[in-house]
Amino acid sequence: MDSRFLQSFVTVVDFGSIADAARRLDLPATTVAQQMRALEADIGGKLLKRAGRTVQPTVLGSRIVDQAREVLRGVRDLRSAASDTELPAGPLRLGATPTALMGLAPPLLRRWMRTYPDIQIYIEPGTSTLLLDRVMAGELDVAILVHPAFALHKTCEWRLLREEPLVLLTPQRMRVDDPLMTAAREPFILYDRKVMAGKLADDYLRKQGIKPKVRFELDGIEHIAQLVAEGFGVSVLPDWPQLGQADTRVRRWPLPAGAPARQVGMAWLRSSPRSPLAGALHALVDAAEPANLPIR
Repeated sequence: MDSRFLQSFVTVVDFGSIADAARRLDLPATTVAQQMRALEADIGGKLLKRAGRTVQPTVLGSRIVDQAREVLRGVRDLRSAASDTELPAGPLRLGATPTALMGLAPPLLRRWMRTYPDIQIYIEPGTSTLLLDRVMAGELDVAILVHPAFALHKTCEWRLLREEPLVLLTPQRMRVDDPLMTAAREPFILYDRKVMAGKLADDYLRKQGIKPKVRFELDGIEHIAQLVAEGFGVSVLPDWPQLGQADTRVRRWPLPAGAPARQVGMAWLRSSPRSPLAGALHALVDAAEPANLPIR
């Protein structure tokens, strides 16, 4: 049985489409379809079925997809152990939240490319919850994410990169004497409460007795900052890092003492044969991490 066919099968299941899976795998769709037919002949049964415009696993396919993932992890671990270099074989599979990709990740990636030019990096964006699940499942080697509200499993290594206190974000020209009163008075752009930092901000405002005049609720700190810059309202967000010149159309105001902060760090499985890759990435943090941005 060819492990490449198993990888194609799992990718088709994940994306619900042979064409989308082919794009992800950088293969012609006809090749993926041929691989599926060969795998079905080897297994001895139908693995996929059409459901409208999507492709779904059959009963048999659903039974074996998790085992296929286990086999693929075993193959990756075997290749890692067979590496004759200092570190396991690449690529390094790195997960990162959108905010991390815009701030923390680029200088770290440049440092990695200089230090380990022969080890490529595969980057997967996602929410902190999704990335943590994929780390715990062994599908990512390491992820830069926000620490959840619960304690991580003891098999998971956690290294704090930075703490980002909540701040009030307003248009530059807005006068602010009391940040909390401003949050209560002005039209408000709420950070999605389904993400960790959004829930943190919402809980904090509730505890302060603040009921903001919500105009929008959305995910994505950069998107919210853009709306604030355009004058649609104010927001309470983590004091996130930026690359390049700061947007002069907005201003960050510190909240009263005791405001919570989100913790951003790296998570990986301690026992994974590929954990040395994660450790090597973290070892580059001190040289690569941008200085914490001041609250202006």
